[in-house]
Amino acid sequence: MFNSLKEKLAQFTKKIAEVADKKSEAEVAAVKPTLVEKTKALFKGEIILDEKDLTPVFDDLETSLLESDVALPVIEEIVKSIKMQLVGKKIKRNENLPTYVQGVLKNAIQQVLISAKPEEILNRIKKRDPARPFVIMFVGINGTGKTVTIAKFAKFLQDHGIKSVMAASDTFRAGAIEQLEKHGKNLGIRVIKHEPGADPAAVAFDAIEHAKARKLDVVLIDTAGRMQTDVNLMEEMKKIHRVTKPDLVIFVGDSLTGHDMIMQSKEFNDATEIDGVILTKMDSDARGGSALSISYVIKKPILFLGIGQKYEDLIAFNQKWMANRLLGEANVAG
Repeated sequence: MFNSLKEKLAQFTKKIAEVADKKSEAEVAAVKPTLVEKTKALFKGEIILDEKDLTPVFDDLETSLLESDVALPVIEEIVKSIKMQLVGKKIKRNENLPTYVQGVLKNAIQQVLISAKPEEILNRIKKRDPARPFVIMFVGINGTGKTVTIAKFAKFLQDHGIKSVMAASDTFRAGAIEQLEKHGKNLGIRVIKHEPGADPAAVAFDAIEHAKARKLDVVLIDTAGRMQTDVNLMEEMKKIHRVTKPDLVIFVGDSLTGHDMIMQSKEFNDATEIDGVILTKMDSDARGGSALSISYVIKKPILFLGIGQKYEDLIAFNQKWMANRLLGEANVAG
């Protein structure tokens, strides 16, 4: 997971250490050194990293992050944060510099990530108006694993004692209805469906009425996977939103698609405001840039990560977890 970006961040740490090693004791100083500062640093056993020495390293880092599908605004924020923590700072010579830089990187990465605890969603569901089920609408393009993600989310709710019904509002593909029905059967969850080609908003409306009648807690709406450039399908999605007035809109994105996913999320957020993101195929994501970028770009939290095909393969996201893995600290608890 994230092998490409992990290697590039490790190279950055190594280069910073090399810069520090090359500085002679006579050059120990701040960005604009004075003899007094040099002398103080020398006797205290400190080294001060200046911007002039670090500029080539930062340039390499920016290139590496671009190659790993990290969005430009995110790169700028990460580099800005690292500079604030490194340039002109006094570092003790006996301190483990790579470890220090790792900490700086980890802090910079965590600052561009936004997460939300699953407990927040559960609490919102439990505090809803009992006269109406909590409605969650899932959006995204074809091929992201949206339908199986809905099933995983239903399992997550089921494990917390929350009863749900699934709405097969992807009437554009007959196969999508069958797929959702299969998941519903496996989980023992009812799927409300109409014939292929039916009005998707009507299916979602019926699912809400079904939940009201059966006193179910949540309605999970599957929508047709659509390219953000497909005007008709995007308008259809907006209609579903108007009819159902969802309490939560979740964008399901394929982490392997890189910059394309970031653009998709922006378009969907403009069309029907997204409340959170679930990233799929994270177990296969070697670059990691899209996962690092999406929440910063659209200013919405990453809720869960899909890490496999089983219903249990949906894990809550948090910043520490992500930073640990990007820096090769997979065994560190998040």
